[in-house]
Amino acid sequence: MHQLDTGFRVRGVKLYAWCLQIHCWPGQTYIDEFPRHWIFMNNQRQRELQSHVHYNHTDPSKYARWTARESFQFMYARPWQRVNDFYFNIVRGNLSLPLLFGAQTLVDHNDTGIAALSDKIELESVSSQDRGGRWARMTFKIILSYHGGSFDGWQKQPGLNTVQSNVEASLGKFVDEKKTQLLKGKGLPIEGCAVVAGRTDKGVTGLQQVCSFYTWKKNVKPKDIEDAINGAAPGKLRVISVSEVSRVFHPNFSAKWRRYLYIFPLTNGGYRDQNSDNEEFYESIKYKEIHDSDSKDELENENKSYVFSVSKVNQLLRKLEGQLLSYKMFARDTKASRNDGPPTECFVYHARAMEVKLPSSDYEEETKVMCVELVANRFLRKMVRVLVATSIREAAAGAEDDGLIKLMDATCRRATAPPAPPDGLCLVDVGYTEFDPKICFILME
Repeated sequence: MHQLDTGFRVRGVKLYAWCLQIHCWPGQTYIDEFPRHWIFMNNQRQRELQSHVHYNHTDPSKYARWTARESFQFMYARPWQRVNDFYFNIVRGNLSLPLLFGAQTLVDHNDTGIAALSDKIELESVSSQDRGGRWARMTFKIILSYHGGSFDGWQKQPGLNTVQSNVEASLGKFVDEKKTQLLKGKGLPIEGCAVVAGRTDKGVTGLQQVCSFYTWKKNVKPKDIEDAINGAAPGKLRVISVSEVSRVFHPNFSAKWRRYLYIFPLTNGGYRDQNSDNEEFYESIKYKEIHDSDSKDELENENKSYVFSVSKVNQLLRKLEGQLLSYKMFARDTKASRNDGPPTECFVYHARAMEVKLPSSDYEEETKVMCVELVANRFLRKMVRVLVATSIREAAAGAEDDGLIKLMDATCRRATAPPAPPDGLCLVDVGYTEFDPKICFILME
């Protein structure tokens, strides 16, 4: 039995390890492998390095594409508070989305300025007479408006102020006796269960988020549910409507499409004008970023543009309309098992961009913004934010009009830009009938 002193280097740091032993058996000699945690640490470090290497794009463009860090800085160097305030005023009922678009507006608005949903087929009400057994329960469809900047996302999480936790706590008083006893027996708080059409991330606003709640408790009135939820977070969470629907209704599975709107603030001038105090930092980014090549001369010769056209973004997005495509390159935090096949496929009905002015009396200078409207049968995790950021990057680089389509065939998600800030995103509404292309905010070609 012998021992072997072995050393190896990871990023310049020498790590010493003792192989366990050389075992000598009759006719056989071998060395046990290094401890697994050392190999794991080495592989983990390599993955971290690769994640920061600039993707080698082969698709033609007039200018070099931004690195991930440059894209991130460009997205976040914006007056996002103005967009936050605009959404906050919509949630409170002081403003409406049609103010952004003038003559281009949806029809049949409610007080949020969003088209009323028609649920004649999927949401047929069940007669309250002679209901028994499993049909005795009452199911309510709840449409909510909430300000993303005031909550830690939709999904309930321990110690966080989420929309779901506020809603379900408010529904506790409407839980039936059987479930109440069950929750008490487990030492759990008396809360209702709200099923949602789609979870939104922290910072993302919902203007007509749809959720459902059911109970076997008798004599529950829609107005009682509305008052209970409105009292949970006044001014930040507001009920648009509550209605009793069939028990077969499911906010997520019954939906045929979702509509998202992204508001991106525009400022005059190029990239360095976004924040003059950080001009030297922006100049040094391309030297600090880790690239495929270590040649500084090559980096200095890269010609990049930080000015983009809204009309170019519109042209890029229009190419997505009417196609069933796999958006796995535009998704984030998606499990490996969902990287291929139908789970990543989405059908985009509507994808447009338009420049407008942000209505607000709180600021002396008006804010020009780009609005991106996306309607699809489904959206992947952070898909809208990645689409917006990537379309802006491709527009600035002067890519071809089918630039987004070509990125669908990329082999690594580094081919797309990091997600745009969540502050600009809002879930506008969810549809339960066939999509009507005439009922949109941005109709211009």
